[in-house]
Amino acid sequence: MSRISPRERESVLRSLSSGVVPAIGLHHIQVGRLEEVNAMIQDLDQVERAGTFVRFIVGRYGSGKTFFLHLLKNVALQRKFVVLEADITTDRRLHGSGGKGRALYTELMRNLATRSKPEGGALSNLIERWASDIDHSVRSQGGDDESVKKAFAISLRPLQEFVAGYDFNHVLSRYYEGFVSHNQPLQDSALRWLRAEYTTKTEARNDLGVRSIIDDESWYDYIKLFAGFCRIAGYAGLMVSIDELVVLSHRLANTAARNNNYEAILRIINDCMGGRAEGVGFIFAGTPDCIEDRRRGLSSYEALAMRIASNSFAKDGLKDFTSPVIRLENLTPEDCFVLLSNLRRVHAGTESETRLISDEGISTFLQFCHNRIGAAYFQTPRETIKSFVGLLRVLEQNPAKTWQELLTPDAVPSKAESDPVESFTEVDDENLAEFKL
Repeated sequence: MSRISPRERESVLRSLSSGVVPAIGLHHIQVGRLEEVNAMIQDLDQVERAGTFVRFIVGRYGSGKTFFLHLLKNVALQRKFVVLEADITTDRRLHGSGGKGRALYTELMRNLATRSKPEGGALSNLIERWASDIDHSVRSQGGDDESVKKAFAISLRPLQEFVAGYDFNHVLSRYYEGFVSHNQPLQDSALRWLRAEYTTKTEARNDLGVRSIIDDESWYDYIKLFAGFCRIAGYAGLMVSIDELVVLSHRLANTAARNNNYEAILRIINDCMGGRAEGVGFIFAGTPDCIEDRRRGLSSYEALAMRIASNSFAKDGLKDFTSPVIRLENLTPEDCFVLLSNLRRVHAGTESETRLISDEGISTFLQFCHNRIGAAYFQTPRETIKSFVGLLRVLEQNPAKTWQELLTPDAVPSKAESDPVESFTEVDDENLAEFKL
């Protein structure tokens, strides 16, 4: 394992102690999930060949879904992909009036990440890199401003086949105009349009001279369009990561609203499977309930249930990683031991790994987890990780104490304290409205 930097170390420890997935340094603590990661790498290979994929990552709360998504993001960035990521909320979803669909697109574009800017906010960097490469290539051959504009038009010509491709190309040209003339307001206007932050066509026409804007109905078409631009700009493809599908299934009380969002997912699947999209992959993440619930989950929408159905022969320990749904299996006791050993190594930094706790101490800690939390700690390791990082922090700041003194039955949260709530109990208003005497 490579030596961790102080910045990565602190980021990992601070995040994990709060139950949050760290943005950097994931490779220092990654354990297990080898088959799942390899399956996703094959999907990325397919996108590099102008193909597509749609995956659903399924796991209980705290089972590592978000960690897995961050890991896939890092893999994609290293392979020169552009990555968009966002969480679904009640006001930011795949389908919805009043700007809810547009809000999801805006969040995706704000979080746009590239290898040179993995933390997000890389939209302007991406465009400037593409424009600067063309500008340098043309001017190094003696070209002028007009030659550069013609080169832009030739480069973007394939995008005119997409919906609103002409306006998209025009906005990119306006951004370049602002870039070379140091006109920051013009650049900001172009970025506003590309992030779907214009709410009226009149304002967009006055600022940029375009007649369309990205809205609730068209945002997905612009995702496919942007995927084409990413490949023109020299990237391997586009990966779109959307978490918290459970919001659609268990926090939208209206059946019509849920079905409209499920219809949007079905459209994405049909486009990717039917060859109506290229160079883009979609990853959705959610709990088992939001996939399997026949009353409110994705399986309640019959056409969608057929698309995501599991292989009937993949049972009794047999796996099929070509299926759209990847289920994150429980970590084994051995995986948990390696995970905590990795955390111990990260915490130690340049010090001796066993300075605070030995291998025996890790085994004892896991036994306490098993005794008080039960087998659930294999399924949802989040609380175990939080407790272990807390133990290391206390041992570091109180040198007189040993792990033997601290590892008492009261040190680890009980099952009732640590188990997440899997289901929602809110009343379904629509069902009450249909009740008749």
